Amino acid sequence: MTTIPARERLIVALDVPHHIAARQLVEQLDDTVVFYKIGLELALSEGFLDLIDWLRERDKKVFVDLKLFDVPATVARAVARLAEREVDFATVHGNQAIMEAAAQATRGPLKILAVTALTSLDRGDLNDLGFACDVESLVLSRARRALAAGCDGVVSSGMEVAALRAEAPDRLIAVTPGIRPVDNDDDQKRVMTPREAIRAGSDYLVVGRPIRDAEDPVAAAQAIQSEIAGALSKSH
Repeated sequence: MTTIPARERLIVALDVPHHIAARQLVEQLDDTVVFYKIGLELALSEGFLDLIDWLRERDKKVFVDLKLFDVPATVARAVARLAEREVDFATVHGNQAIMEAAAQATRGPLKILAVTALTSLDRGDLNDLGFACDVESLVLSRARRALAAGCDGVVSSGMEVAALRAEAPDRLIAVTPGIRPVDNDDDQKRVMTPREAIRAGSDYLVVGRPIRDAEDPVAAAQAIQSEIAGALSKSH
């Protein structure tokens, strides 16, 4: 896999209610951040597609995290629309046929990532959902199926990335949410610091609240960028 520039490894989640707030945060962070994630809340607000175009015009990379789940033909058409916008990453969440349809519909820079297990889930949650296995086993199974379907990578907690790296091909892209620079008390259960996740083998780190809600978002983003660079230098 092509070497990823250190500055592109931080993906800031634009978890804000509307495109105006999203643009304000992007402009505030300026050159500190290259890559942004648009999730469900923002995608349901006015100006979603215009925001993608606005980010691309500013040479920002875009990750659309909608966890597409529908009949394969519908997912394929949705992926094709995102590809027209030159989106970089998009997520799917479904069975083999859905993942295969998404992978076959990609064009240009768009990479398809399969969701493994949400970082807000723990073993008890999997029991409630009827999965008779531990989190790591589920993540590895989903990753194997995603790669077989032609997906480019997975979204995975940093806690499972080391196991993924032990058996998955080098081409696997590992995107890790649930990144917390310090101890957290929010709804994310399987979390890691930026340094821990990079050393475990994560390629990209998704960070939302620790930057968005910081007193100084720019300083918070710069600190995480420095931590990523430091972890990379010590891993070589």
